[in-house]
Amino acid sequence: MKGKRRLCLALSAWLLFGFGCAPGLAEEGSEQETANITAPEAQIGTMSEEESPSGIRVDERGLALGKSEVYYPAVTGLADGELEKTINDRILEETRVADYLTRMSQLISGGELRVNWQGSLMEDVFSCAVFAEGAVTTTRRDFVWTWCNVDLRDGHVIRWEELFREPDAAGERIETLLAEEVAPELSAYLLNGNVLPMPEGFWLTRRGMVLLYPRGQWTTLSDRAGDLLIGWDEISEFLDLSENGIANRIGVGEMLSLTEERLPQLQRITQEGRIPDLPVKLGDSLGDAVDAWHLLTDPDLYENGRVFALEGALFRGVFLLTDNLSEGWEESRINGIRMDRGCLFGLAIGKTEATAWHQVLGEPDTTVSFDAEKAEAYRTVPGMRDYYAWGDHVLQLHSDENGTLVSIILTE
Repeated sequence: MKGKRRLCLALSAWLLFGFGCAPGLAEEGSEQETANITAPEAQIGTMSEEESPSGIRVDERGLALGKSEVYYPAVTGLADGELEKTINDRILEETRVADYLTRMSQLISGGELRVNWQGSLMEDVFSCAVFAEGAVTTTRRDFVWTWCNVDLRDGHVIRWEELFREPDAAGERIETLLAEEVAPELSAYLLNGNVLPMPEGFWLTRRGMVLLYPRGQWTTLSDRAGDLLIGWDEISEFLDLSENGIANRIGVGEMLSLTEERLPQLQRITQEGRIPDLPVKLGDSLGDAVDAWHLLTDPDLYENGRVFALEGALFRGVFLLTDNLSEGWEESRINGIRMDRGCLFGLAIGKTEATAWHQVLGEPDTTVSFDAEKAEAYRTVPGMRDYYAWGDHVLQLHSDENGTLVSIILTE
């Protein structure tokens, strides 16, 4: 349980984008735990309170009673105290935290309820998903998502339609993606799964929108309600990227454009050893990651180690790499992260050409050719791989024989 708890807290503390300073936590089992997270700049990495451009923070609050625990986010640091209270009341209401606290008190004599959260603080927008697991409403085990997306400028709950210039067309595009790509891709990894109709629940990240499914509609092999990341690059033509639009304010424009301004952001990723929105980073315990997020498939072998696919929206198209030691992988560390889907600061998988990133990133430190045999050994396609060594880690960009990006790999 402690390993799982550490991963959940790490997710909240980094706000899925490495946004904050490391949280100061009370001892496990204490009645109250609070984690302070600092608002971000438009870049990856930790940031001290003094460096915060806005002073906005997110605290983790919660209570543990017996075998149950309820943890949830609260926004602090707003200049307007009344607005801050309105926003936090709204978060509690939208995510049903008050109901969960009441339910937890009813389970002291028996039963278990675990409530945790994941979220993103992006400039003046806060978005989160709360997941409740266990005896949520009855003694039978259940898994329930709730969510809240709030504009910190005025406290209003962000509607789905606010993200798009053409909401109806965006909805049709997402439904087509769900039916034609997601359903075939995930059918073997679900206890039950109907990707349509599109669910009402969602939360926002820098890499995309996460759809939150009811457990009765989509249940994973680990018996949890499913969630799915729709990358901004998959629906970019419908987004409202105007100056005051929600999508622009949370940094989607930066994520989709490969310009010289993106170079420091990509270098920072390599220096820090983590990918935006992922709740893990290089050097983390693989066993803890699997405990928290569950295996999607059995581990696969590649030339230098093993490849792990995990459940959960944030791991869609993302794989964890580790060693190939003979002992159990539970003691292994994450020594690589491979991204085969999505867009990272303008590096759009399946779209960006090597000539384009050479213009922005410069010539790589090393380029290695992958013939068919070597590509098979590395579980990839024939082509070329560019290596950029920045900081303590290496950014690898693998292109196919046509020069199109197929994988972004971060290694130690």
